[in-house]
Amino acid sequence: MGAVNRLRVLVVDDEPLARERMVGQVAQCGATAVAALPDAAEAARWLERQTVDVVLLDISMPGMSGVELARKLRTQQLPPQLVFTTAHEQYAVDAFELDAADYLLKPVRLERLRQALDKAAARRGQLPAIEAHFTVRHRDSLLNIPISAVRYLKAEQKYVSLVTATGEYLLDESLVALEQRLGDSVLRIHRNCLVMRHALLALLRIGNEEDEQWGVQLRDIAQPLAISRRQLPQIRACLRQADHLP
Repeated sequence: MGAVNRLRVLVVDDEPLARERMVGQVAQCGATAVAALPDAAEAARWLERQTVDVVLLDISMPGMSGVELARKLRTQQLPPQLVFTTAHEQYAVDAFELDAADYLLKPVRLERLRQALDKAAARRGQLPAIEAHFTVRHRDSLLNIPISAVRYLKAEQKYVSLVTATGEYLLDESLVALEQRLGDSVLRIHRNCLVMRHALLALLRIGNEEDEQWGVQLRDIAQPLAISRRQLPQIRACLRQADHLP
């Protein structure tokens, strides 16, 4: 309880009654709610001038969502711990991807909030583990897939498939958003496919000499992946730099 007593907490929720209730529960847990704000945009401005240990953050709000604010906060050198609050279970993957300390379903029970603040207190001062893994749904559970295990990401209809050496999983995030988030960790080889740089092995000719079709061989993936002509120079340069070109 001593660690929780020292926590300074920001409550962000667009529902007045929910904010009031959360502030009271924070006090019952022994922590201090230093402010309670009605939307994520105002919270972002407030956090530019103030620091807190924990942000209790509603996800679904008008304007900027709680997830968007969380991503913004994760660009800070030492961001506050995040505890998401929501009435909807479907945001759990986003919360875990953002390395949240906990994820609470409304109405929040006092004991669950106390557990969440305990977790946040234990993690205070730690750097977030964002980008260390993907969190995916698999049957009825959530799995953490280390980035080192990912081989490529391919857009298919409404989803993106994340492919590893041993399995394939669906992501809700767009390929463009993933490319921006992963930065230099990935290379685009086609309009619907990103490959992980660490998985690249070789450049191969997969067509005949007339059409000059090329593909990349990835670690642990049997079939080469086709490369668009537009992306070929970039792939050549990357592999040449790594001494993978024949």
